[in-house]
Amino acid sequence: MSLTHLNAQGEANMVDVSDKPVTTRTAVASGKVYMKPETMALITQFGHKKGDVLQTARIAGIQAGKKCSDLIPLCHPLMLSKVAIDFELHADHVAVRSLCKLAGQTGVEMEALTAVSVACLTVFDMCKAVDPGMRITDIQVETKEGGKSGQYNRKTEADL
Repeated sequence: MSLTHLNAQGEANMVDVSDKPVTTRTAVASGKVYMKPETMALITQFGHKKGDVLQTARIAGIQAGKKCSDLIPLCHPLMLSKVAIDFELHADHVAVRSLCKLAGQTGVEMEALTAVSVACLTVFDMCKAVDPGMRITDIQVETKEGGKSGQYNRKTEADL
């Protein structure tokens, strides 16, 4: 196995995907933002002075997924057909999940990771004045489908 973003001379290389078939590809990524219970209460009770934290983070995550190739130098610009950001609220953290989808020649894992990362960062940014000790953790790809390498499921891989 070799690193695809390096050429034979070891130089940075954008992979040529022009000969790859177009397939439906999806990726789901997740992350968590840990915070004080008081901060969670501000979010759930819409009491934050900056506005609706989760809706702002949702929009930021969607926008980030669409801009991934502007941020990660060797990522292909992709025409995403779907970017979704979902939140699950817990007593001490917000669990964030992103889904990216397209019909294309390369995967969307980086877009899903970028989307979930920026959504987590936006929660942090909006709440940092009241809770500067928040922690962003566990950003990871959960699942991916499509393409030559087929399906990946973190739960299945962890059991091996």
